[in-house]
Amino acid sequence: MTTLASRHLASSLPLVNRSLSLVRVSNAPVLLRPFSSTTLQRSGDGTHSHYDPPSGWLWGIPPGEKREKEGWEGVWIYGFFGGLLMGVVAYAYKPDSSIQTWALEEARRRLESEGILPDPQKK
Repeated sequence: MTTLASRHLASSLPLVNRSLSLVRVSNAPVLLRPFSSTTLQRSGDGTHSHYDPPSGWLWGIPPGEKREKEGWEGVWIYGFFGGLLMGVVAYAYKPDSSIQTWALEEARRRLESEGILPDPQKK
């Protein structure tokens, strides 16, 4: 009976030690793992450089050579400046809805109705 109990105790101790070591080991990677579970993917094959060495010219175009326009540039320029122009026109012709203008008109209307100010349309 004693040998059975000691054998059972001896066999359970390594399991306890193993489970404790697993807990200790499994906690460390949890703290060190990255936020994302996806792996880092690098573009390119690594055989040639994606770096363009400086040529000394603005945007890499030598003087006298005409720059090629890209397809989106015209649409962007007309859209941006057209929208800006429409916004300026709309702002210039927007109705005056400030509280000062309303208060001035309301005060003038009340003073005219009380007879303090003469009505400007009666002249």
